[in-house]
Amino acid sequence: MAATSAQTFSTNAVASRSREVTRNNAAARVVSASPAPAATRRSVVAASQKSAFAQGDLKVSQRKQTKQTRAATRRAVTTKAVAAPVKTQNVYVFSEKGSDGDQSMKMLLGGKGANLAEMCNIGLSVPPGLTITTETCKDYNNNGQKLPDGVWEEILAGLTKVEETFGAKLGDLENPLLLSVRSGAAISMPGMMDTVLNLGLNDDVVEGLAKKSGARFAYDSYRRFLDMFGCVVMGLHHEAFEHELEGLKAEKGVTEDTELSAEDLKELVARFKAVYEKFGKSFPLDPLEQMKLAIFAVFDSWMSDRAILYREVEKIQGLAGTAVNIQTMVFGNLGESSGTGVCFTRDPSTGENYLYGEYLINAQGEDVVAGIRTPEPISRLQDNLPEAFNQLVANTQLLETHYKNMQDIEFTVQDGKLYMLQCRSGKRTGAGAIKIAVDMVDEGLVDIKTAIGMVEGTHLDQLLHPQFKNEDAYAADVLGTGLPASPGAAVGQVVFSGEAAVMTKAAGIPCILVRTETSPEDVGGMSASEGILTARGGMTSHAAVVARGWGKTCVSGCAALQVNDEARTFTLGGVTVQENDWISLNGNTGEVILGKAELAPAEMAGDLERFMSWVDEHRTLKVLTNADTPEDAAVARKNGAEGIGLVRSEHMFFGSDERIRAVRKMIMAGTTEVRKAALDDLLPFQREDFEGIFKAMDGYPVTVRLLDPPLHEFLPEGDLDEIAEQIAEMTESTTDEVLDRMEALSEVNPMLGFRGCRLAITYPEIAEMQARAVLEAACNAQAAGVAVQADVMVPLVGTVAEFLNQEALIRATAKAVFAEKGVEVPYRVGTMIEIPRAALMAAEIAQHAEFFSFGTNDLTQMTFGYSRDDVGKFVGDYVAKGILKHDPFEVIDFEGVGQLITMATKNGRAGRPGLKVGVCGEQGGEPLSVEFFHNEGLDYVSCSPFRVPIARLAAAQAAIKAAKDAN
Repeated sequence: MAATSAQTFSTNAVASRSREVTRNNAAARVVSASPAPAATRRSVVAASQKSAFAQGDLKVSQRKQTKQTRAATRRAVTTKAVAAPVKTQNVYVFSEKGSDGDQSMKMLLGGKGANLAEMCNIGLSVPPGLTITTETCKDYNNNGQKLPDGVWEEILAGLTKVEETFGAKLGDLENPLLLSVRSGAAISMPGMMDTVLNLGLNDDVVEGLAKKSGARFAYDSYRRFLDMFGCVVMGLHHEAFEHELEGLKAEKGVTEDTELSAEDLKELVARFKAVYEKFGKSFPLDPLEQMKLAIFAVFDSWMSDRAILYREVEKIQGLAGTAVNIQTMVFGNLGESSGTGVCFTRDPSTGENYLYGEYLINAQGEDVVAGIRTPEPISRLQDNLPEAFNQLVANTQLLETHYKNMQDIEFTVQDGKLYMLQCRSGKRTGAGAIKIAVDMVDEGLVDIKTAIGMVEGTHLDQLLHPQFKNEDAYAADVLGTGLPASPGAAVGQVVFSGEAAVMTKAAGIPCILVRTETSPEDVGGMSASEGILTARGGMTSHAAVVARGWGKTCVSGCAALQVNDEARTFTLGGVTVQENDWISLNGNTGEVILGKAELAPAEMAGDLERFMSWVDEHRTLKVLTNADTPEDAAVARKNGAEGIGLVRSEHMFFGSDERIRAVRKMIMAGTTEVRKAALDDLLPFQREDFEGIFKAMDGYPVTVRLLDPPLHEFLPEGDLDEIAEQIAEMTESTTDEVLDRMEALSEVNPMLGFRGCRLAITYPEIAEMQARAVLEAACNAQAAGVAVQADVMVPLVGTVAEFLNQEALIRATAKAVFAEKGVEVPYRVGTMIEIPRAALMAAEIAQHAEFFSFGTNDLTQMTFGYSRDDVGKFVGDYVAKGILKHDPFEVIDFEGVGQLITMATKNGRAGRPGLKVGVCGEQGGEPLSVEFFHNEGLDYVSCSPFRVPIARLAAAQAAIKAAKDAN
């Protein structure tokens, strides 16, 4: 926590002439010369930090809605460029006397700066300070890490106002002012950028501070400043300072920092300065030079690895940079009448309405976060500092009513007086988000539309997947970390093949499939597994895509994972794990854990159903699902799906040995007769699956895509001769015949080769069998009382003639089936738009096709020319360097692929008014993409069963935002 801390000084100190000269010299250095190169930053790899706050027992009365309120700030869709704010000045001052800014200026002042100004405006006690704008950060970075002309003078002018307000001077020996220098972007990025506290101390100033406030306090503040400034600004490692601190405590025979005397801390200061010298660094004694370098460090931290990674993960785009907040220090470490803490206006875990948080007496902010001392529950502050506590309760009520959202608040108490240091909308769990939104509607604090905007897709995701009961409990057993490809928690025995997974599940034992990488052949094993762990593959790899679709926990791209399939072992973190050993996977963090971590079932908050009913009332975009089995369909219905937008018929082929045997026999067939015989064996399996799906989706449309992948994907992988012998035995062929057939099927670029409608046009009996299976199943389901709507989808169409060929085959098959059954069922024939040429020919294709479904995975692949299986090798660098805003396989590419979708939708509906248009790719469940599809007027999105609630929420938020923008 970037806490500030406190001091009470006289109000009539006058700056000396020499100090004014120092200011002018510093200004000249900034304007006329480039600053020293930015110090090497600490390497921080965590994308987020968690702080556990003890639950207080104080209940806070329900919030009362005021009649005159400001609209709650809604996090904007950040993939589109944010309009640059009007820049009138670079520095904005805030104090209890009034502020230059307010909460509406978040894009310019950052969330922290805007909220500090707003808290001043509504009368809260806030230490005075100034905010350097986000636009200045952009100019600084565009100007070769130099402040633009005139900015330093503006900073000094703002500092003078702060000094006059507080009654102390930076660098003054009699009445010194100390400062905090903190970051603050428009969108909260907790812990991702840098902070410096206690700025302004040197060997002379510390003596003045000691006379004013006590030697122990002064030297405690100085050693803290040396540590933080060295790490943040000078590129030193905290461990070097920690080593000196622990060494001194050992020499003095104490265990706590607070047990060190003033003389001890003075000695520690000397040792800390020696750390600078040891690593060739020079600690700047001039407070203005300290402030200048700290400003640069905060600006530099905007482009740190951790900040860039956080923006990538959170999909934050279009921000100018971070603001810098320079604020008067108030101190919580002045004694027993001082303290510091963090609190939330509601419990962020459960959403319950009481003050929640922690505090420490006689401490600075970093002590709470760093765990140096054990904090106390916030309710106990009432016993230690009752007046400050009562004021804190009143302030939290005021802030939540004012901002109309749960607030995360930092505060310091100095000599009994409460200072508010920060407020922002608090992070919360899925269960907390739902309860807070519903309760605030019931309390009259927000309306339903605002409540819908308060919940994020990730909140719903948490509620729909199992979680670990206590993540701290397994920390010592973490072997390594990969990509969190599919959320949730999984515990099981290690298996190394799909067959072993199926057998283990059949024995009633949960398992986790561990592979170097997965292939379609692993589908059966993936289905049988609780979770999937792979050494290769990214967030859009086969394992990730299938796992998300099935709600399976998946950790992919674990580069340190070494899989030995022959020995049935894997090695990670120096530990070798055998088959049937137990491991656990955290799909939210990417952690791989040795042993059985304790699971807790997904908790569906009691208010969730009510909240989702509001969501459905406010959306116009329908949400369908991608489902391949009756079980998947049932899960999707439970999650609110309004039909199936994609049944991948080929996934059914791996359901049993009989099925894959028939498929391989069909592939190896040398004549049409043999191929038809194999297809006749497959027909009952397909018909049975489709019938189950129709029944599960009673009354809703079901869209079945005919066979799409190339045939070689259904052949086993491994040693060629062994595979040939295996298939020869399975299909009653010779090994030579099998090898010849495999050679004939091999392709240089199979994703652009013999697949989809091309396969069905060459071998029409394949499409005929599948169409028959769909329509016979529809007839059987209808006879059983099911309301059926069957949609047959032709894949990979690029020409009108291709579609006409397949349409004629499907309609002829339907006519024959209906004649045989003596009944008819409603059905439509449409196509998957996944080839750019099909998008260009949309008007002509739509004259014959009754619906379009955009297959955005292939459409993205073919539009960019990126292989989905290989894009992980470079897409991360592309995003980091700004070449791409997002991985286009995760978030729809608005400018390119999106343009094709817009054009094809418009032209398709011109060719066939009322044409049904939807999306069935991975992006169909991604919130930013859903907003795009809503704005482009599509009828539906289709996504995995477990992403259906997320898509429903995104569709409602898109509709609300669009209506607001229209007004």
